[in-house]
Order: sequence, then structure tokens, then C-alpha cells
Amino acid sequence: MKIHEYQGKQLLKDFGVTVPRGIVVKSADEASVAYKTLGGDLAVLKSQIHAGGRGKGRFKEDQDQAGVVLVRSADEASENANKMLGNTLVTIQTGEEGKKVGTLYLEEGLEIENELYLAVVIDREIGLPMLIISSEGGMDIEEVAENTPEKILHEPFDAGYGLHTFQAVKLAFKLGLEGPAIRSAAKFLPKFCDFFLKNDCDMAEINPLVVTKAGDIMPLDSKISFDGNALFRHKNFSELRDLQEEEPTEVRAQEAGLSYVKLEGNIGCLVNGAGLAMSTMDLIKLHGGEPANFLDVGGGANVDQVTEAFRIILADHNVKAVLVNIFGGIMKCDTIVEALLEAYEKVGITVPLVVRLEGTNVEKAREMLGNSGRDIITATDLTDAAQKVVATLV
Repeated sequence: MKIHEYQGKQLLKDFGVTVPRGIVVKSADEASVAYKTLGGDLAVLKSQIHAGGRGKGRFKEDQDQAGVVLVRSADEASENANKMLGNTLVTIQTGEEGKKVGTLYLEEGLEIENELYLAVVIDREIGLPMLIISSEGGMDIEEVAENTPEKILHEPFDAGYGLHTFQAVKLAFKLGLEGPAIRSAAKFLPKFCDFFLKNDCDMAEINPLVVTKAGDIMPLDSKISFDGNALFRHKNFSELRDLQEEEPTEVRAQEAGLSYVKLEGNIGCLVNGAGLAMSTMDLIKLHGGEPANFLDVGGGANVDQVTEAFRIILADHNVKAVLVNIFGGIMKCDTIVEALLEAYEKVGITVPLVVRLEGTNVEKAREMLGNSGRDIITATDLTDAAQKVVATLV
């Protein structure tokens, strides 16, 4: 689950992390008032979408308008807000379709001495959280990793204790920080890592993390996402979810108890089991096809869920064929076929449908398919199924 920059900063502030002062803005008039409220000569007006690269991004309706701008008066804040709100921002992460901006964040300007990059993620290879920090803040970290990887520092830390102060100080020295900035880093970095752990984040990124002329370290941005499997421990996070930023079909699938991720291909996949779903997608690609989605109906799917799964798959107009791949372990194959045939009647499937079944009562299930009178292509194994579904598109 992703959240907006302003939401992430509020959570950090509530956790005891010092953040710049800022005000959420939803209209041009609010932007003008917010500028006057913040005071000072400089403020930053930022588009709030779930994507990076906002500063370099441009609006479809006005190619001269950036997604993040500096403003030096209430009139400038109002004028820019009017150009940004309700319009579509295209960044390197949104793709050409872009994302509509419905909220802005006006933040006080800071006297910046230096910009850093900071992130905490889970390193799956070593099974520990990993702090990643670089002196090259404000840049795309992928570009830094490719051109100057030696400028990216990695520091694993204990998930039970967090980041030790000595680790933070060591990193500060490696980054070339001095005096007050080192003391600030010794407080900020452990606190940020503690925030990551206590809130079950799967990523927490700040780019840039700035060092002010006074030596204070503060987040100028925040990109935070949470582990969906741990949200039951954080009921208040549901209030932070912005459904307008999520793929509508993925939201619909989640409401039906399905695991669904939309992809760019044209072969829909309906599978029970996440590992089997991944294997199905791999086999489709191996034989020259492109999966249109990841969809796991789980081991106990009922008729309503299977029906909704078909509706979600076929709502994607790119889908030209569907592959159903079921292993009947917890659920018997004949039960799955019964649900599949009923869903077939309700949805009205008009694209080629390939079905591969294996497991408990598989012979009975295949007989049911054969006697159904429906235009369904059966497959003996996964390779056969992948080859057949790809062949329907040739």
C-alpha cells in the first residue's frame, strides 16, 4: 500500500522525526492562503501522486508546467496551483498515460547545504532490513547505481534492535558530513529505521534528504509503502489509502478476495496459487505469449469469486484469450469445473478459453468439461496449455 508524500511526512512527524512545515492544498485559493500562512520568501508547490520524478515531469495540458515548482508569492502559488490541479502529470514512472493531480502540498523553503539520497528496504538475500544512502541526492538512484555505484552505501541492521548510533555516525563520516550534520545524522538515521520497522514498511525512501546550512537533516520528500500483509496491525492506515491512485481492477479484485495485478499482455490468466500463477506466466512467455495479468483465486474459491475473476480479466480489452490453470488440492477439480461452467454462463466468454486441470477428481472434472457443450480447449499439462493458448492468437 502506497501513500502520498504529505501523508508520509505527517506519519514521520508523529513518530518524532523533524520535517519541514507544509500545508495540503486542494484549490488555487487554498494555495494562496497556505503561502501566507507559512510565511517566508520561498515555498515549494508539489503535485501529490503515487509516482516519482514529479520535479522533472510535465503536464499533458501544459508542457511548460512542472510537477514541482518554486513559488515566491501568494499569487505565484495560486497561479501554479490552478495549472496543476485537475490536470494530468506525466513522469518517468507514470508512463505516457500520466496521473491526474487532485492534491498539492505547499512546503516551506529551506536553506540547503547538501542533498542526500536515503532509503530503507528489505534485503531478501540476507534476510535483514537494509539502509541505503548516497551523497547523490536529488538524482535518479538508478542512474547513480549505473554510473557511480561507489557513491551508494549499504548498511544492514538488526530488525529487533534497529540501526545503532555508531552505524549512523560511520555512514555520516563516509558521506563527508561534518560537525552538526554528523550529530543530526546520528539521531535521524536510527529514528528513520525505527519508523520503517515499527510501521511494517516494505519501502521508505527520501530523495532528497537535505542537510541545511544549520546542519540539520530533514526529509524534502517521502515515498513510503507498507506491507499489505501487515495492515491488520495498523487499522489507521486504511484512512491513508487513495483509491484514485490505484488500478481500478486491482481494487475490485481485492474487494472480491482475489489477488490480481494488471499487466500489459493479451492472455488472461486464472490460476489457484501464487507460485503456480507465476509459473503459468513464465510458460506463456516461454512459448511466445504475453500474460495480461497475475490472478490467484486461492485454494477455496467459490462460484462468485470465479465469476468475478472472469469479469475482471475480460474487462481488460487487451485480453484475446484466457488460460485457466487449476491444481485441485484443497479444492477438488470437479468443484472448480462446476464453478467455471456456471461462471461461463453468467459472464458470456467470447474469447478462446484453454483449461488445464490436475489433482483430486481430475478425471471427473475433465469429463464434465467434455460434456458441457462449451467451446473450451482442454490441455493435458501446463506446457500443453501454454502452447495451446498462444496458438489461439496466431
